[in-house]
Amino acid sequence: MSLQIIVMVKQVPDTHNVSGDAMKPDGTVNRAVLPAIFNPEDLNALEEAIKIKETIGGKITAITMGPPNAVKILKECLYRGVDDVVLVSDRKFAGADTLATSYALKCAIEKVEKYDLVLCGRQAIDGDTAQVGPQIAEKLNINQLTCVSEIVEVNETDITIKRSIENGHEFLKSNMPVLLTVTNEANEPRTPSAKLAVAYKNISGKTSDESYDDEYLESGIDDPISYIKEWNVESINADPQLCGLSGSPTKVKKVQSVVLTASDVKQIQNTDEGIAELINELTEEHIIG
Repeated sequence: MSLQIIVMVKQVPDTHNVSGDAMKPDGTVNRAVLPAIFNPEDLNALEEAIKIKETIGGKITAITMGPPNAVKILKECLYRGVDDVVLVSDRKFAGADTLATSYALKCAIEKVEKYDLVLCGRQAIDGDTAQVGPQIAEKLNINQLTCVSEIVEVNETDITIKRSIENGHEFLKSNMPVLLTVTNEANEPRTPSAKLAVAYKNISGKTSDESYDDEYLESGIDDPISYIKEWNVESINADPQLCGLSGSPTKVKKVQSVVLTASDVKQIQNTDEGIAELINELTEEHIIG
């Protein structure tokens, strides 16, 4: 048994370490002063793909859409055991919202053609929308399982997962092909392999308009791929009008930096009556309940 697995990954600014220079005067993120990192939950999705490959066999292709320097996270994928990597990059993709992004990635997945599983992180830390994965599934017209915290069982025809829901978990089963969005509850991502890092340390990109084939399936540590595929709008047969700004119905009207401060302090007595009074006030203000 050997599953064909695609993992969608993204390079994001490190918004967990924001400094005073991280915001521009207009309230937007100053990406130039924030280090670019591998989106955390995409690493969890990648780890699940590698675990499946190690358990029942499979071939993994990692795809990212971004500027040329996004090859850095594709190298990280290779260092962890991915078999092939693709950079989807074109100025025509610039300014894309989640709808335009999911359309471009859907076109890239269709160029790959053969796939059983598509894995994504639940959401990216630079947007926190959690929309791209589900939108890709809708455009591919395949099943989707979101907020996956554990892959319980997988074989060549179906998969069973545990997903997080409000106040608990639920177990779901789906036929292949299916798209999963994975949360950070799922695993602890492994560190890169030193052997793979040596094998791929000098790998670079190469634009290719050739048809996607299965030659990469024979690649391994002893015969690593020679370059990172680079696909543009034409390569993935995407409609330019549906990409980038022209394909993005979401428009930002105003960006404002908001700092929340306490306007009043109220002392609550550490008694049953004091706590009951607090709960009543919070309920009346619809903060709880």
